[in-house]
Amino acid sequence: MKTLSLFVLACCLSINGFSQLRAVTENGDQVVLFSNGSWEYEGEVAKDDVYIETNKKKFIKPENGSFLLKSSNVDLGFWLDPKVWTFKKSADTEDTEYQMQLKGEDLYAMILTEKVEIPLENLKDIAYENGKAVAPDLKIVQLEYRMVNDLRVLFMQMNGTTQGIKFSYYGYYYSYEGGTVQYITYTSQNLLNEYQMQCEDLLNGLVDLK
Repeated sequence: MKTLSLFVLACCLSINGFSQLRAVTENGDQVVLFSNGSWEYEGEVAKDDVYIETNKKKFIKPENGSFLLKSSNVDLGFWLDPKVWTFKKSADTEDTEYQMQLKGEDLYAMILTEKVEIPLENLKDIAYENGKAVAPDLKIVQLEYRMVNDLRVLFMQMNGTTQGIKFSYYGYYYSYEGGTVQYITYTSQNLLNEYQMQCEDLLNGLVDLK
């Protein structure tokens, strides 16, 4: 699954990496031009905008989360189990702070942080449009608000295909006056059900350090 890992890190879903161009056709229609040569009418992304339900369950840090990984950019931490997860500081982009992998498995994760506060609805659209730049068939398949260790986060799962690889993003998006974090796990679509518990345990380690 190294191909999947390299692809997703290249895509990165970063805010600074959002570089689609907008243009106007001869008929006056506004369109969005993607780096892979595809395009869509401006506003098509909005068709996915629906009322977002709030999950009534409270999500809390798992008991096996014994190691606290701290962000250098925002006042947030990430509890994880170092017995099952490897992690390292990222050198690929300035926005990706950490890269992670479930030991010996094909499940990966990344933590992207910004010091800019962004409304969650806007953050959702940025992540979606960035993903479509490399996977034009990208779809949002799950979307809800969650209370995670007293933080109101947006949970989103997106599925897409690139270079014949069917992949899933499964992550949390959170923003406050101190900045923004995208905490994303990813793997191939056929493995997501197998890894879902590990994804949830990792993501639910997100905590406020203030």
